[in-house]
Amino acid sequence: MSDIGHNSGAVEGGVAADRLRSIIDRHIRLEEEVKALRQDQKDIMTEAKSAGYCPKTIKQVIRIMNQDPSEREENEHVLQTYLRALGV
Repeated sequence: MSDIGHNSGAVEGGVAADRLRSIIDRHIRLEEEVKALRQDQKDIMTEAKSAGYCPKTIKQVIRIMNQDPSEREENEHVLQTYLRALGV
Protein backbone atom coordinates (compact mmCIF):
# COMPACT_ATOMS: atom_id res chain seq x y z
CA MET A 1 0.00 0.00 0.00
CA SER A 2 1.32 3.44 -0.93
CA ASP A 3 1.90 6.14 1.65
CA ILE A 4 1.96 8.99 -0.85
CA GLY A 5 1.26 12.26 0.90
CA HIS A 6 2.38 10.96 4.26
CA ASN A 7 5.80 12.15 5.32
CA SER A 8 6.74 10.31 8.47
CA GLY A 9 6.10 7.57 10.94
CA ALA A 10 4.80 4.07 10.74
CA VAL A 11 2.09 3.58 8.19
CA GLU A 12 -1.00 1.79 9.43
CA GLY A 13 -3.82 1.32 6.95
CA GLY A 14 -2.38 4.03 4.69
CA VAL A 15 -2.08 6.56 7.55
CA ALA A 16 1.25 7.88 8.84
CA ALA A 17 0.54 7.73 12.57
CA ASP A 18 3.32 10.11 13.67
CA ARG A 19 2.26 12.76 11.17
CA LEU A 20 -1.40 12.40 12.14
CA ARG A 21 -0.55 12.64 15.85
CA SER A 22 1.50 15.78 15.17
CA ILE A 23 -1.36 17.43 13.30
CA ILE A 24 -3.86 16.55 16.02
CA ASP A 25 -1.55 17.71 18.83
CA ARG A 26 -0.90 21.04 17.09
CA HIS A 27 -4.61 21.57 16.58
CA ILE A 28 -5.34 20.82 20.23
CA ARG A 29 -2.65 23.30 21.33
CA LEU A 30 -4.17 25.97 19.09
CA GLU A 31 -7.63 25.30 20.52
CA GLU A 32 -6.19 25.83 24.00
CA GLU A 33 -4.52 29.08 22.91
CA VAL A 34 -7.77 30.32 21.34
CA LYS A 35 -9.64 29.50 24.55
CA ALA A 36 -7.08 31.46 26.58
CA LEU A 37 -7.28 34.40 24.15
CA ARG A 38 -11.08 34.44 24.36
CA GLN A 39 -10.80 34.57 28.14
CA ASP A 40 -8.36 37.49 27.80
CA GLN A 41 -10.88 39.29 25.57
CA LYS A 42 -13.61 38.67 28.13
CA ASP A 43 -11.36 40.06 30.88
CA ILE A 44 -10.68 43.19 28.79
CA MET A 45 -14.41 43.77 28.32
CA THR A 46 -14.96 43.29 32.06
CA GLU A 47 -12.26 45.89 32.68
CA ALA A 48 -13.88 48.24 30.16
CA LYS A 49 -17.28 47.83 31.81
CA SER A 50 -15.85 48.50 35.27
CA ALA A 51 -14.24 51.67 33.86
CA GLY A 52 -17.66 52.86 32.69
CA TYR A 53 -17.46 51.88 29.01
CA CYS A 54 -20.15 49.94 27.18
CA PRO A 55 -18.70 46.59 26.00
CA LYS A 56 -21.43 46.18 23.38
CA THR A 57 -20.49 49.51 21.80
CA ILE A 58 -16.77 48.72 22.01
CA LYS A 59 -17.40 45.47 20.11
CA GLN A 60 -19.35 47.40 17.49
CA VAL A 61 -16.51 49.92 17.13
CA ILE A 62 -14.00 47.07 16.73
CA ARG A 63 -16.18 45.43 14.07
CA ILE A 64 -16.41 48.72 12.18
CA MET A 65 -12.67 49.37 12.49
CA ASN A 66 -11.91 45.92 11.06
CA GLN A 67 -14.03 46.54 7.97
CA ASP A 68 -12.56 47.58 4.67
CA PRO A 69 -13.07 51.37 4.35
CA SER A 70 -15.19 51.04 1.19
CA GLU A 71 -17.31 48.32 2.81
CA ARG A 72 -17.75 50.50 5.91
CA GLU A 73 -18.81 53.45 3.75
CA GLU A 74 -21.31 51.32 1.83
CA ASN A 75 -22.78 49.90 5.05
CA GLU A 76 -23.13 53.39 6.52
CA HIS A 77 -24.86 54.60 3.36
CA VAL A 78 -27.32 51.70 3.40
CA LEU A 79 -28.01 52.22 7.10
CA GLN A 80 -28.70 55.93 6.59
CA THR A 81 -30.95 55.13 3.61
CA TYR A 82 -32.99 52.67 5.69
CA LEU A 83 -33.27 55.08 8.63
CA ARG A 84 -34.46 57.91 6.37
CA ALA A 85 -36.99 55.57 4.73
CA LEU A 86 -38.36 54.72 8.18
CA GLY A 87 -38.38 58.34 9.31
CA VAL A 88 -35.91 57.67 12.10
